[in-house]
Amino acid sequence: MTNTHPTGFKRFFSLLKQAIAGSEQDYTSGSIRRAVFLLAIPMIMEMVMESVFAVVDIFFVGKLGNEAVATVGLTESVLSLIYSIAIGLSMAATALVARRVGEKNLDGAAHAGMQTILFSVALSVIIAVVGVSSAESILHLMGANKKMIADNIVYTRIMFGGNIVIMLLFLINGIFRGAGDASIAMRSLWIANICNIILCPLLIYGWGPVPALGLKGAAIATTTGRGIGVMYQLYRLFIRKGLLHFYAAQLKPQKELLTQIIKIGSTGTIQFLVSSASWIFLARLMADFHEAAMAGYQVSIRLLIFFLLPAWGLSNAAATLTGQNLGAGKPERAEQSVWTTMLYTVIYMVFVSLFFYLFGTPVVNFMNSDPQARHYAIQSLRIVSLGYVFFGIEMVMMNAFNGAGDTRTPTWVNLVAFWLFQIPLAWVLSKYYIKEPRAIFYAILISQVVAAALSYYLFKKGRWKTVKV
Repeated sequence: MTNTHPTGFKRFFSLLKQAIAGSEQDYTSGSIRRAVFLLAIPMIMEMVMESVFAVVDIFFVGKLGNEAVATVGLTESVLSLIYSIAIGLSMAATALVARRVGEKNLDGAAHAGMQTILFSVALSVIIAVVGVSSAESILHLMGANKKMIADNIVYTRIMFGGNIVIMLLFLINGIFRGAGDASIAMRSLWIANICNIILCPLLIYGWGPVPALGLKGAAIATTTGRGIGVMYQLYRLFIRKGLLHFYAAQLKPQKELLTQIIKIGSTGTIQFLVSSASWIFLARLMADFHEAAMAGYQVSIRLLIFFLLPAWGLSNAAATLTGQNLGAGKPERAEQSVWTTMLYTVIYMVFVSLFFYLFGTPVVNFMNSDPQARHYAIQSLRIVSLGYVFFGIEMVMMNAFNGAGDTRTPTWVNLVAFWLFQIPLAWVLSKYYIKEPRAIFYAILISQVVAAALSYYLFKKGRWKTVKV
């Protein structure tokens, strides 16, 4: 007995070190729990870093007042459309790369990844032109008043103009995850966040010869931080090569592969656009109350996302394991990997829900100084976190479908849960029954239960095992 615990701890820290350092692994054989651990640890850390972006920005911007916070919230709500496109393309990259790696076709995996980069760069240029030229109309449509638009429109223009760094950061990390090298994806987010944490207070408030740029500084800091993270990714793709070898010649457009990318990526994008559109609608409903409610809602959403993204990172392991094991012709191992991942995700979500109930108030008080905004933030945390276990179940199921290349099923789940339940319910409750911001929080909770139940049922049916990519 005396040697059991030291040996167990030694093995745990050895695996932890291996997961963070990254190495070439065969995830189609051996222990499933070990495979989930090696993939999940860097993916969790990657998502923690992504969530730090949101919290760091809202923390520093919060000191500029509710108007600045509301502008960030409205801009981010529309930027979620860009996130949806980036995530959709990253899903295509992960599915194609993982399937080819499972088939031991490494050249095909690299080629698929590079073609996805080509497509995303072209698309981001179009988005930048449209976003910058339409920034005023976008803010007005979202409910911003004239003063808010006049004071803060430059923030929105910079964020849309620099959307290429959002696209590439998500996309290239999807390539690394598909190849099973999640540690590189993790490190790129570390680098981006460290830069953002340094630049945010420096550019917002100024220091020495650096002038205080206010909300404009927040946009420059975030875009620059992400840009440096993308530079690291490109270095790992082209110079310090790993499992997959990337070359500039692979950027030559290949019609058949681009068609496949568009097919998977467009369905994946629609999948997230459906859910993003519901969040935009909720933000618009919240704007009908008052600035304090909107500010409190944005603080709570940032905190909820901060704790949700690590679970998303954990559930991402299901996508890689599903894709690689299907590529290796092992559908039953793919399914068992998903159940194992879901168990760990649910355990994590239970602890997060308890945390919000016990410590939500001091965390919110640290993030915002306005008493009214604090009230709505705490109320949102307590109601929405009740459905966190269902968030976890849905995330794992969705990632499993996406990893298999079946992006169509999650799209239908989101349509039903968010458009048939969440949006109508939030509108009816907030306009005719409860008539308070908490009506929107209840709608989020109920729709998440519906999404989890549908995802679980469709996963059990097993059609995802027969998808060809």
